[in-house]
Amino acid sequence: MTNVYIISAPSGSGKSTLVEKVQPLVPQLDFSVSYTTRQPRGNEQNGREYFFVSRMQFDQMVKRAEFLEHAEVFGNCYGTAKRFLDQARQNGHDLLLDIDVQGAAQIKRKLPEAVSIFILPPDRKTLEARLRHRSLDKEEVIQRRLVTASREIEKYREYDYILINDRLEDSVEALKAILLAERRKHSGSTDTEILAKAERCRLSNLGERLEPILASFATAATPGGR
Repeated sequence: MTNVYIISAPSGSGKSTLVEKVQPLVPQLDFSVSYTTRQPRGNEQNGREYFFVSRMQFDQMVKRAEFLEHAEVFGNCYGTAKRFLDQARQNGHDLLLDIDVQGAAQIKRKLPEAVSIFILPPDRKTLEARLRHRSLDKEEVIQRRLVTASREIEKYREYDYILINDRLEDSVEALKAILLAERRKHSGSTDTEILAKAERCRLSNLGERLEPILASFATAATPGGR
């Protein structure tokens, strides 16, 4: 059985770094690289962070029904190709999807058994600092992403797990535990330590830790992006 994991987070939350760090730690885990019509940023490379395609190419893929999910955000299109899921199933691997809340909702409708994980920054101030540290966006874009983050974070209850990305090392270990715990549930084997670490990321077990984080993002929300 192929387990499908959905990871979502506001831009700048460290999601890409977490995915990059956890992949070598979990065997037989494939990663779906999304397609986009936006231009590369910084040191991004085609086929690594994204497949960068023209709007015409993207529209052709939509017409051929090649996407599991796709959306237009801030004038750019993003999509997850079906071929990655087909390849994972053929190889007997699990599949990790790095997609936003819009895409996650689409995937859950098509694959309700998919496991969803939402990455939260420690607070709004930390997220803003991370966005500025990237030096990739203009001020108005940073402010737009912060407002978008507020809107996306409102969806946290729709996810199976909530991972607060405060210390990178701890977050990597928590994400690894979630992936392995879900895999072992389906395989019938148990590891109490891994299961316990994963369960700590369940909404019901986060308790008061969430309150100050959510309060820091209590701002008006607008349509957002990836």
